[in-house]
Amino acid sequence: MSDSFRVGLVQNSAINDLEHNLAECDQFIRQASADGAALICLPEYFACLEQQDSDYLINGFSETDHPALKHYQSLSKELGRWLLLGSLPIKIAADKVHNRSYLINPDGEVVSSYNKIHLFNVALKKGELYEESRTVMPGEHLALADLPWGKLGLSICYDVRFPQLYRRLAKLGADFISVPAAFTATTGEAHWHVLLRARAIENGCFIFAPGQCGRRPWGRRTYGHSLVVAPWGEVLADGGDEPGVVVADIDRTAVDEARRMIPSLTHDRAFD
Repeated sequence: MSDSFRVGLVQNSAINDLEHNLAECDQFIRQASADGAALICLPEYFACLEQQDSDYLINGFSETDHPALKHYQSLSKELGRWLLLGSLPIKIAADKVHNRSYLINPDGEVVSSYNKIHLFNVALKKGELYEESRTVMPGEHLALADLPWGKLGLSICYDVRFPQLYRRLAKLGADFISVPAAFTATTGEAHWHVLLRARAIENGCFIFAPGQCGRRPWGRRTYGHSLVVAPWGEVLADGGDEPGVVVADIDRTAVDEARRMIPSLTHDRAFD
């Protein structure tokens, strides 16, 4: 098993136009591939960000007929790259979707998927309200997958505020954890960098966090700043505010080094 590879993070500003979004993401994926990225990660809801959550039900697809999933299975095989589809809304009932992340191997096969466990129900200032649970069914299971360079744990966006999930993934052997997101600009400006660096530091792992950026015609703003964070907390890449691609070189031995110096994963204690 090789210890080194290059990861690429796609940062887009999806709107409620599937065809437009896929065309933009294709361009960025091909750019990341040309830059040598062996694993390319996309944000949460990269293929379509609807104005209303109910539109995910009206315009939704099941897993078997989702055009974006089929499209990127084909593209991963064409390019010979691993693709992490940050998330797609997958219709599971008339009134519910799963917010589901997919890992696709270079043969175009889905090797792992993960349904977002923690749902974004928050009320921010100035009337900024989000109620993800109205249309999304929460997941119940962790997802950990083998890559050629180590193990990848899957998470999505709001999960990052629940450190117990990342602790469990690290204890199960995750060297890398993906955090695709469509983080709001409000919460991103306050918390994005510090939360992701904390999850990397406390677990001695790499964090791959591709995020959506930009303002939508209906006013929604997403934070961007797609991040690659090393196990010691260094930010190896930051996507800034605009659509595009960032890449970073990853050496898995940095995980072993961080966990050897601070073996906190072996120091957990039960308490009342």
